[in-house]
Amino acid sequence: MIRKYRESDIDQVLDIWLSASIKAHAFVGPAFWKSKVSEMRDVYIPASETYVYESDGQVAGFYSLYGNTLAAIFVSPSLQGTGIGSELMDDAKSRRECLQLSVYSQNAPGINFYKQHGFISLGEQIDEQTGHPEFIMEHYC
Repeated sequence: MIRKYRESDIDQVLDIWLSASIKAHAFVGPAFWKSKVSEMRDVYIPASETYVYESDGQVAGFYSLYGNTLAAIFVSPSLQGTGIGSELMDDAKSRRECLQLSVYSQNAPGINFYKQHGFISLGEQIDEQTGHPEFIMEHYC
């Protein structure tokens, strides 16, 4: 079930974000992601419109929207490949006519996932925080 984020979800959301970020972005290194947990907790999640996928009383994944930007979409690593990410993406797309996102160019599984969901690449830029190249992608803008 997909539902609106509640403050009581924060620890599960942060656990998913951290473990999935480390798995998907090994080229950045775990220390960087660990250093961003408090910003996620105190700045990014509160500023975003966030929805969670709940299964058996546990958060299995989430996405965050900031305006027309899909700022985050993450599924617990042990549940990736089960369709939860696609359900979250379909829900996100139903809430906006246009979505944009950025994805590291070294994250081939992420890029393929976004392409499967109708996103196209607009170009490339360098992520200021990590120095790694990323693609800007959009869906029906």
